[in-house]
Amino acid sequence: MNRERPSHARRRPAPLRRQRGAALLLLLVVLGLGASSLLMNLFSPPSGELRPQALTRASLAEAREALLGYAILHRRLPRPALSATDGRENPRPCASDADCTGFLPWITLGVVPGDGWNKLLRYSVSRDFANGNLDQPVEADKTVFDRGDDGTVFYRVGSANCRVDDRCAPAVIFSSGKHLGVSLAGIPQAGAVTDNLDEQANEAAVREFMARAATGEPRAVGGSFSNVVSWVPLPLIRGRVRATAPKP
Repeated sequence: MNRERPSHARRRPAPLRRQRGAALLLLLVVLGLGASSLLMNLFSPPSGELRPQALTRASLAEAREALLGYAILHRRLPRPALSATDGRENPRPCASDADCTGFLPWITLGVVPGDGWNKLLRYSVSRDFANGNLDQPVEADKTVFDRGDDGTVFYRVGSANCRVDDRCAPAVIFSSGKHLGVSLAGIPQAGAVTDNLDEQANEAAVREFMARAATGEPRAVGGSFSNVVSWVPLPLIRGRVRATAPKP
């Protein structure tokens, strides 16, 4: 004869359901914490050595866009700033490569003047692009080098003959990094590092610039390096100038 099972026996699986529910809730909490940690790592600002480099790259990107905008409006690139304390463009045409090399004209361009180390951004522009009319044929003459794993130098931008190969950059913008440069107050800075030969060469350069991976290793070929180098690509500026050329 079948008898109805006691009610407490029918409810026995309830603790098991609660255990499974608690385990699922714990899993969701763990997954939520993991996702939150990932998002914080993705969107939080960089710290330590990465922070000034990130700020510098943002400043260089802003400067490059401002230079392209200036070229569209004025049909040329600006000349360097009057001085380390006057960010207006030098009104005098460049008579030499040295005249076309100095500090980014931040007031004229309406951009931040410095990098992540609070030093003025450096700027070197091809004379034809600063003195001429970009609606006419002009020559870019800035080159950018890099180093291979064995320290050998190779071209990243340009070649030994800019006029023939037509691959050089119209302008170079760079940060002096943490070792050298000029502060936002116009005061020259000199760090304790003396092995930074590539950085020292960039400080004195007017046509040929070095852009390589950052390193604090003094035994690396070219020494310690914290410069961040950018440039105005020739095809990009030509494309934008042509697209905005006056209609005949």
